[in-house]
Amino acid sequence: MIIEIGHYALILALATALVISVVPVIGARRSDRAMMDVASVGSLAMFMLVAFSFAVLTYAHVVSDFSVANVWENSHSLVPLLFKVSGVWGNHEGSMMLWLLILVLFSALVAAFGRNLPDSLRANVLAVQAWISVAFTLFILLTSNPFARLDPAPAEGKDLNPVLQDIGLAIHPPLLYLGYVGFSVCFSFAVAALLEGRIDAAWARWVRPWTLAAWTFLTLGIAMGSYWAYYELGWGGWWFWDPVENASFMPWLAGTALLHSALVMEKREALKIWTVLLAILTFSLSLMGTFLVRSGVLTSVHAFASDPSRGIFILCILLIFIGGALSLFAFRAPLLSAGGLFAPISREGALVLNNLILTVACGTVLTGTLYPLLLETLTGDKISVGPPFFNMTFGLLMAPLLVIVPFGPLLAWKRGDLLAVLQRLYLVAILAFVAAVAFFYVEHGGPVLAVLGLAAALFLVFGAIADLCYRAGIGKVSISVARRRLAGLPRSAFGTALAHAGLGVAVLGIVAVTTFETEYVVEMKPGQTVDAGGYSVRFDGISPATGPNYSEERGHFSVERGGVEVADVWSSKRIYTARQMPTTEAGILTFGLSQLYMSLGDATNDGGIVVRIWWKPFILCIWGGAVIMAIGGFVSLSDRRLRVGAPSRRAKPARPVMEPAE
Repeated sequence: MIIEIGHYALILALATALVISVVPVIGARRSDRAMMDVASVGSLAMFMLVAFSFAVLTYAHVVSDFSVANVWENSHSLVPLLFKVSGVWGNHEGSMMLWLLILVLFSALVAAFGRNLPDSLRANVLAVQAWISVAFTLFILLTSNPFARLDPAPAEGKDLNPVLQDIGLAIHPPLLYLGYVGFSVCFSFAVAALLEGRIDAAWARWVRPWTLAAWTFLTLGIAMGSYWAYYELGWGGWWFWDPVENASFMPWLAGTALLHSALVMEKREALKIWTVLLAILTFSLSLMGTFLVRSGVLTSVHAFASDPSRGIFILCILLIFIGGALSLFAFRAPLLSAGGLFAPISREGALVLNNLILTVACGTVLTGTLYPLLLETLTGDKISVGPPFFNMTFGLLMAPLLVIVPFGPLLAWKRGDLLAVLQRLYLVAILAFVAAVAFFYVEHGGPVLAVLGLAAALFLVFGAIADLCYRAGIGKVSISVARRRLAGLPRSAFGTALAHAGLGVAVLGIVAVTTFETEYVVEMKPGQTVDAGGYSVRFDGISPATGPNYSEERGHFSVERGGVEVADVWSSKRIYTARQMPTTEAGILTFGLSQLYMSLGDATNDGGIVVRIWWKPFILCIWGGAVIMAIGGFVSLSDRRLRVGAPSRRAKPARPVMEPAE
């Protein structure tokens, strides 16, 4: 009975979303406060209904109710509790429920924390959110019902996909969806502003915190997904330019551009049209990512569904929302004022250049991702666009950005002095280059161009530190005064510095592991050793083991340095009983920021086994840099000025901030 109640709650959520889709819009047109208030109350009610429905589905997984088809297909009575819970979204139907839950959560947050917004704008934003909710609730109910029953109920489930039986499933999808779906708020703000024909700096101030929150979660989600694939798939890589990886990376690039563009708009009333377009495009790329994962057009470890009807439904959603928003933009954009002017050499100019590079890079990734699909659709020819294309094009496009980023915060608004900034940064550049050469020497050489990559990464890190030092006046005033100035800086300044430094740390890891990584593929028998990264790896043998729902062959390795054993590690090949599906569990040892990575291959006829061993210097910098960037995002969000653009409650009421466009 509880399952049917959960299903009914989802239907009630659809009815609520339909009401919110219509009534507040009419109320905004008529300036009817009561009708506009329906948006806030309805959004909170819709969240509670969807949350209850999601909780019912989770309960069915936890108690192993195999009368529910979704549970039978994706769970097993022997699966550990953690994987029963995370298995709720480890399938198409459940993941769409998580998508919808996060969507209505953001609607509820706007309703709860957007009380300082003009009534008509809040009503329209929540109505647009409800339009999206209607589309995806219909999609779930009509094509992906997670509450479908089986009669008679099977005695046992099919088990969760073994690749997904990992802590990564509990962390990666929720973080990724918080980013994906979080950009829906930016989209809704853009469409609402276009409906009203009004946009100004206050609009950007309201949009920027939502953009920052979504960008932060998406950063963490992408990083977690990369690390999960790295240690779970046993392939030794951290990024493969898989189309579904690209589908999450493109909204991140567009969202980064939107974040910087909204800053220009907030500070200088410039780039209004461009910022609105970016808000639409960023969420459009999120929707496209949803389509790629669930349409069946891709064969990927990330893909959930292969039902064409689902793909067609989502394609219709894309056409309606992306096409409708862009059509509205084309109609309204000529009526919007262009905004303030600024010199090319200025902070605005640096941010515009940043936007240009990011959007072109995003377009390159989009082209490489969709071109093979379009070619196959039109001609039937199958081609693959792999890492060489993306590494060459994307790398060349992003290289100038790494050099430009430290200049932006040091330039003045409206008109900057490039020579003065060069004088501030030349010492930073020299230190970065010297450190890069020393790094290169310690790692015993490699491609000479790697020095430039290392220098660019360190320039980002040192440049972020230098920005804070110049703001505090370190070296020009006494230590006590500098300390007070540093403590008095807004949190957003620290957040910006952390984000830029985190990017530098990630680039440092990418360059280091790409340049200095070593790989060994050897046939090993018990007692044999291989030298890797200055360590001696000895293979001790294979032993069987069993888990709650799998059996495995475990290989034991001892790691020595200078004749002294410093660690040991297990690597295994598992067979999951229910699905009879094999997986490879890599053995990973961490030494500082570097790792030894061991993966078992096939057994040989003479009693040996093929082993792949990698030495990956400074690879943890890649994910550590992403975490630092995310911390920077959270630090910026803690700045009162960025908390949904809210003024202090003690402040006097401000005059209306939305002005008609010219």
